[in-house]
Amino acid sequence: MENSWANSGLDYAEGAPPGPETSPVAGLDLHLQLTGPRVRAALEAALREGVQTGRLRAGMRLPASRTLAADLGIARNTVADAYGQLVAEGWLTARQGSGTRVAEHTAAWSAPPEPDQAQPSPPRYSLRPGLPDLSAFPRAAWLAAARRAVSAAPAEAFGYSDPRGRPELRAALAAYLARTRGVRARADQIVICSGFTQALSLLSRVLASQGATAMAVEAYGHQQHRDVIDANGLSPRPVPVDDDGAMIDQISGAEAVLLTPSHQFPLGMPLAPHRRAQAVRWAGRAGAIVIEDDYDGEFRYDRRAVGAMQALAPEDVVYAGTASKTLSPAVRLGWIAVPSRLLPDIVSAKSLTDRHGSSLDELTLAELIESGEYDRHVRRCRLLYHRRRDRLLTALSRSVPRARVTGVAAGLQAVLRLAPGVREADIVAAAAGRGLALEGMRAYCPAGITHPEALVLGYATPPAHAFTTAVTRLCAVLQSR
Repeated sequence: MENSWANSGLDYAEGAPPGPETSPVAGLDLHLQLTGPRVRAALEAALREGVQTGRLRAGMRLPASRTLAADLGIARNTVADAYGQLVAEGWLTARQGSGTRVAEHTAAWSAPPEPDQAQPSPPRYSLRPGLPDLSAFPRAAWLAAARRAVSAAPAEAFGYSDPRGRPELRAALAAYLARTRGVRARADQIVICSGFTQALSLLSRVLASQGATAMAVEAYGHQQHRDVIDANGLSPRPVPVDDDGAMIDQISGAEAVLLTPSHQFPLGMPLAPHRRAQAVRWAGRAGAIVIEDDYDGEFRYDRRAVGAMQALAPEDVVYAGTASKTLSPAVRLGWIAVPSRLLPDIVSAKSLTDRHGSSLDELTLAELIESGEYDRHVRRCRLLYHRRRDRLLTALSRSVPRARVTGVAAGLQAVLRLAPGVREADIVAAAAGRGLALEGMRAYCPAGITHPEALVLGYATPPAHAFTTAVTRLCAVLQSR
């Protein structure tokens, strides 16, 4: 019924004299407008809206079902059923002899006030690190893999799954990681997570439950990782970083360490071989755990990718990887290869916080890996990012010849050291004025850590059509300082 109005006072339809269908009915004028073909649903929605906005105040007695039905020209049972539904939901109350009233605990809702000024729109171009080229996501290959995976999946795959993840993906990853990263782990030692953040959260929680009190972290890195460690019961303790990576001999008072040995983020150097050996010796001697975040491990440009440190000591190193940089952060899939002594507690913690992930996405990624499409996609992206890195370096060398760029042998970002007297905050602000988003090194250092004035440039971030413009604007900002 379209546009029926409750006029139970002295209001009549415009121009219509009182008659059988418009005669006044004693009671309140609720001003209810019913729209759509489903009368009862429309009445329930109109009453809810009246309570939410405060037009029907707490404690107000509503018309009897017969009265409101006559007023609206609908069946009495429809009104009675609508009242009953809203009583069940807690919007109304009904007592014998007291009628139907608006529940006392309901409160009027009002939209938050509009801000005094409109929020500025985000910059159109971005060279912030941490993202791949999202336009490079292999849509056709993913859809084809999803169709094949769903068609071949057993019926039980559509139910609750093992907290470790689908066996198809764990088996595919065990073989893939052994072949490409040198990881030594059985399929049953691999646990699928929603990403590295969940993996780090689980590991921190389990280590804290076993008596650990602190985790060492590289002095340069994601603040979110330090926050996750702290939120799960461990104290994050920064370890200095030099040209050889984390200074392992500076670890003190920690039962675990988080490292990015293949490609330190954001500085870009690999952990030197002697530091890798130091790390596994320290873990074995102290009964500690090394967490290896294989950040951008697939993207090496100067030589074959550096193998995973986990292979040196599989029972002392947790290997962690994700699909966020190779595919997209939207693919909420990561994985950890867990030492046997931690595996039962990790699985238990996972089952309590996230019984299982998306089996369909896990089956799709397993099919993508098994079919070889994942390897082909990684190779295409490696070539794409290699070319972008070279274009960025060429542009910087021409525009700011004295610029010092480091961390370019691998990964998706480069570090641009600024000239003496130039502040990264000023460059970031000037770039924003030109519609370009940048990030300085300050974002990756905890308070109290001295850092060089530098930009962390994510050359993978812009889509292909925007890359040239983003780099041109960057060079223009640098030349103006």
